[in-house]
Amino acid sequence: MKTDLKKLIPAYSATKGRFSLLTVPPMQYLMIDGKGDPNTAQAYKDALSTLYPVAYKLKFFSKGVLARDYGVMPLEALWWAEDMDSFTSARDKSLWSWTLMNMVPEWLTQEHMEAACRSVADKGAAPAVDALRLESLEEGLSVQTLHVGPYDDEGPVLDEMHNRFIPEHSLAMAGRHHEIYLGDPRRTAPDRLRTILRQPVVRTAD
Repeated sequence: MKTDLKKLIPAYSATKGRFSLLTVPPMQYLMIDGKGDPNTAQAYKDALSTLYPVAYKLKFFSKGVLARDYGVMPLEALWWAEDMDSFTSARDKSLWSWTLMNMVPEWLTQEHMEAACRSVADKGAAPAVDALRLESLEEGLSVQTLHVGPYDDEGPVLDEMHNRFIPEHSLAMAGRHHEIYLGDPRRTAPDRLRTILRQPVVRTAD
């Protein structure tokens, strides 16, 4: 039986028009770091071309060798910049840094990941395989919501999250902006794209 990790982990669910406060459990991800406009940067294209071949190799290894099948998880990314206005009002993508991620279940190990990388690299795929790593991320207390629509329309939602909801609830931002892409932009109209927007936070004194 295939495990649907999205249904098992509440952090992969959010509601449009509502900011929710939740505790995100520690999870492990395939990760690749980079910088620049995701629409034009070659590093971003190379990261995508590496992440998913390895993710699917791990999935088929898990199913065939470990007898533990699961659905490959959606693309995720951490985003940051020296001036966070570049995400909200300015939206200057050339200033963005990012970590592309794909969550993999805890029963897969570093050795499994390295074997998958070797297998994919031997076939001439995965141009950024040397930059790929398997790493745990613990975000803990976080605010998140669901954005429906083009990625470039996220600015007002993030502005409201950062500058209204978080301070009004005696919280402060404590980690990198996190996005989970529930739709495939190659197959989905921009106005129907679904993206979870997440911000780790800490409680402040009232």
